Amino acid sequence: MNEADAIDLVRNAIWAIIVASAPAVVPAMIVGIVIALLQALTQVQEVTLTFIPKILVILVMIIVAAPFIGSQIYTLTALVYGRIETGF
Repeated sequence: MNEADAIDLVRNAIWAIIVASAPAVVPAMIVGIVIALLQALTQVQEVTLTFIPKILVILVMIIVAAPFIGSQIYTLTALVYGRIETGF
């Protein structure tokens, strides 16, 4: 394995992590922004108010997006094993 193969493998792994985590991270960010906006508008400054909605949204999105996340992980695993099999 040379440097180009290692960099390509790391790039693919980082991209798979970003794509697989997006279904949970993006909705959590949106919920956090909405709750922060509501807190700013109503002047209710409770720190723990954002945790429960974010946890619920992340849990639901992981359940809904589980096949997509699994396919991303499977694709990366197949790529790595394919490269190991062919000797890079």
